[in-house]
Amino acid sequence: MTTIYIYAFISVAVVSLVSLIGVFFLSLREEILKKYVFIFISLAVGALLGDAFIHLIPETFENSLNANLTSVLIIIGILIFFILEKFLHWHHHGEDAEDAHIHPMGKLILFSDGIHNFVDGVIIGASFLVSVPVGIATTIAVILHEIPQEIGDFAVLLHSGYTKTRALWLNFLSAISSILGLIVILVLNQTEETVALCLLPIAAGGFIYVAVADLIPELQKTKRGWYSVMQIITVIIGVGLMLVLTLLE
Repeated sequence: MTTIYIYAFISVAVVSLVSLIGVFFLSLREEILKKYVFIFISLAVGALLGDAFIHLIPETFENSLNANLTSVLIIIGILIFFILEKFLHWHHHGEDAEDAHIHPMGKLILFSDGIHNFVDGVIIGASFLVSVPVGIATTIAVILHEIPQEIGDFAVLLHSGYTKTRALWLNFLSAISSILGLIVILVLNQTEETVALCLLPIAAGGFIYVAVADLIPELQKTKRGWYSVMQIITVIIGVGLMLVLTLLE
């Protein structure tokens, strides 16, 4: 059992380190980042919608004993993020000048991603409790799933007003919530079903809200034809990546 715990913690640590893929973007000049940030936001839209509708929601319904409750939890997820953004906007007006330029959208993406990473930790831990090979296979699937999402998340944080360094570390802190999820499932020493069935639809609702209410309106601000075409193509690529990942799970 100790060996299983070691493998599980190593796997979750590797998944958390995927968030540091933003280091690549730190090497880019500020003007290049600003010029192409909308492309990565488009990727985030596709990845978030694809993750919600292709991965999280189908997985929840597949294991759900009550489809109506699952549907309500998705709506609750959307409403939670709507209310949270309202609160962040109210708080936003009372902040000092140093943080006043930070758009609440960035905090929303950190919160929603934190929930999703917590669930990832739960799923990885439960998989290792089944067997080490199953745990390793699940870890690989999660890593492949996280890479496009983390690129998009990093771009959203930059667009929200965070500096490159702060965006990187906040994204990493959100990612290590998977360790908390792993600890919870190992302490409970049971399958992830109960926790995941509650959190997955809420996370899906959050992803849908962030993509539709926050990111797509940002993309609409770009009117140039070529940029618009690139945005549409990149959104489709983001969805496509999530679809391809279903073949690897």
